[in-house]
Amino acid sequence: MIDRPPASLRSQPPGVSEKTVAALGALTKAPETTERARGHLYGFHQLTGTADFQLDDAVRLLREADHQTQARQVEWEVFGRNGIPEHWAFQNVEAYNNSYYRPFAGIEQDIVAQPAGGRDHLHEARLKELRRTNGHPDHTW
Repeated sequence: MIDRPPASLRSQPPGVSEKTVAALGALTKAPETTERARGHLYGFHQLTGTADFQLDDAVRLLREADHQTQARQVEWEVFGRNGIPEHWAFQNVEAYNNSYYRPFAGIEQDIVAQPAGGRDHLHEARLKELRRTNGHPDHTW
């Protein structure tokens, strides 16, 4: 059993300096953080939408309890309201994707493609090689 990838897959390409590997490592960390931020936006979107749909039950129950004025107040003031002025939660996700996430992801891919020949995670690959126990079945490539 071979537990090492070919050298071309685990080492930095010829001519790529340590500083470049460090810079690319920092550059690939940042998109991981934007992915987390984006996930929080999706969570915000889904939770806000869920709360809005839960208002359906509240309005129905208010009506059944003969609180028509309060049911209309909930409908008028809160039901379907923009969570942020001029935006429903999905529009925040769209704005983030268009304004920040997609350009960010594109530039990261372009820059990694230039000095590293498109090889992602050179820094992490080096760390894996340094930290694994050669021959251990759970430390294989």
